[in-house]
Amino acid sequence: MPVMGLRLMAVHAHPDDESSKGAATMARYVAEGHEVMVVTCTGGEAGSILNPAMDRPEVLENMTEIRREEMARAAKILGVQHRWLGFVDSGLPEGDPLPPLPEGSFATVPIEESTGPLVEAIRDFRPHVIVTYDENGGYPHPDHIRTHEISMAAFDAAGDPDKYPEAGEPWQPLKLYYVHGFSRARMTAMHEALLKAGLESPYEEWLKRWSEDKPDVMERVTTRVECGDYFEVRDEALKAHATQIDPDSRWFATPLEIQRELWPTEEYELVRSLVDSTVPEDDLFAGIAGAAEGRPAKL
Repeated sequence: MPVMGLRLMAVHAHPDDESSKGAATMARYVAEGHEVMVVTCTGGEAGSILNPAMDRPEVLENMTEIRREEMARAAKILGVQHRWLGFVDSGLPEGDPLPPLPEGSFATVPIEESTGPLVEAIRDFRPHVIVTYDENGGYPHPDHIRTHEISMAAFDAAGDPDKYPEAGEPWQPLKLYYVHGFSRARMTAMHEALLKAGLESPYEEWLKRWSEDKPDVMERVTTRVECGDYFEVRDEALKAHATQIDPDSRWFATPLEIQRELWPTEEYELVRSLVDSTVPEDDLFAGIAGAAEGRPAKL
């Protein structure tokens, strides 16, 4: 019988990241009676409009407000709580040489300063599990990399009464995971299934560009969470981010029945654990069955 009432926090860089990385997992845990909070580090102000239907002057002029509204809709669809950390989107620098990041943007704020608000969020929500990005940010966007850095720092600092004493009563999370997105193995499986079904595959170009020397993230995966029943919820949450997600894009090209049959899981890498849990796992809360509200904050 599943344990009820545990808490999961997912720390993301921009609004829409939560719906493209681990969203079906979060929807499953909410449905099972757990509490889930998404923390969004920046407002996504520097994001481009990626949906042609939304590429209008009035949208661009009100990007900050619109992205907040989109995030609220996505959180409601997923059933999660949501918290902004309030930092400014750094944007994705382009050019050779790369231009400097905007002064005061998230990735330029000293880590000690940007970690504090996340520590406060952890102590307020008291998650048993934290999910974030790997050391490369999932992909090398400066805000994603900084999200990784402050998540790792906050995991340790939140339970230490000597760190950020103004941020509330200490609380020590028990496990930390990296969420992993598309892998070569997943893309290959989907590509071959679509071709077999006589459908066009959106993965062909991606696979052609995939270097043979590039490792597959599946080599790092320790935990696969079954969540195929919540793929519709994931997709609806994605579509809520209308400035970023084109409903006719490759995100939605693979029929859900094919996805559920071939790859009904989302993948994670366990990188920190203060409880006993044997890998491979199928549950982010594995090993936390005995966690209780009254346990010590610092283990």
